[in-house]
Amino acid sequence: MTDLMTAAVYYAPGDVRIEVADRPARRPGEAMIRVVRSGMCGTDATEWRTGPLTFPVNRVHPVTGHTGPMIPGHEFIGEILEIDEGSALSVGDLVASGAGVWCGECARCLEGRTNLCSNYYTLGLNIAGGMAEFVSVPVKNLVRVPEGMSPDVAGLAQPLAVGLHAARRAGVASGDRVIIIGAGAIGTFVLAGLLSLVDADITVVDFPGKRLERAARVGATRVVAAGDGAPAAIDAAIGAGGADVVIEASGAPGQLANALSLVRVGGRVLQVGLPSSDQPVKVHSFVMREVTIDSTLAHVCDADLAPALQILASTELAAELLDSVNPLSALPALLDELAHGRIEGKVLFDPSLPMDATPRADDGVTTKGDTA
Repeated sequence: MTDLMTAAVYYAPGDVRIEVADRPARRPGEAMIRVVRSGMCGTDATEWRTGPLTFPVNRVHPVTGHTGPMIPGHEFIGEILEIDEGSALSVGDLVASGAGVWCGECARCLEGRTNLCSNYYTLGLNIAGGMAEFVSVPVKNLVRVPEGMSPDVAGLAQPLAVGLHAARRAGVASGDRVIIIGAGAIGTFVLAGLLSLVDADITVVDFPGKRLERAARVGATRVVAAGDGAPAAIDAAIGAGGADVVIEASGAPGQLANALSLVRVGGRVLQVGLPSSDQPVKVHSFVMREVTIDSTLAHVCDADLAPALQILASTELAAELLDSVNPLSALPALLDELAHGRIEGKVLFDPSLPMDATPRADDGVTTKGDTA
């Protein structure tokens, strides 16, 4: 097997090149993966537009030691080519990878909060990731894809795990009245996570259009179009006292303050979206109502990745969210599209496709299909 591969490489804002790179070396405890699908997300788009913020391009990463040009891609699945003997996984298995790598020994890891590990690093953000033909991954990050699941479906497992972790962090109980602000990809993943965990009354708020229509199909109790009529519609649906839990999943300016205005006395707000600038809030108001404000980060691989695959196997969520499957050559243009808010769903890449391949749309995606 050749020691070279095709990869996407980030050099600077607006400068991602598709080029020949060295195939990574497999270290003990890792599996060599042939990447089958790799996804991009808002973090990648931010790096494209205004980075490097997370990529260790102009500095040495304190854990990985990586510096210089970066192979992105932290949402990927692939086929195991090489693995240590005695592993529960085998050569030939199709696996989904969690993104963050944890030490298992620090105080946060011992609490089970491995996403907050003191020695945490992320594949595709702090060390070479899955926007390439091959990537080497710690075996503990890998979960076998259910038999017969299409790689197009399995390719959404990692971002869904992030949404599922957020749903757990929201602390929603069955019967609660919940508002989700934002029906983009992450808002939809949080919605799917909540639907898998509890029986709650869930209102999704966003601007009229495809995203709001999708939230209704995925299973929201109701959807409300943002605008002048939204407050009255929300009051009519859940009562003037406010929601038990409000989840801010848009990251849009002013929406944390809006979330605080929608939550009841003693209620809870979960901030999921990352605003591009500091956001003002009325501290007096939420203190006097004893409102809990919480946040969420990434996912806990052991708790969230396998359940995310099961949600994908038992629902049509992938059919709702998958935008297209593309060759790596399409990455720079699609990063720019995502950075400017022109992509509604999730875009995947297949590194085995010829560079001039026509993107394949999401038609026909189901929970079952070929696995290679």
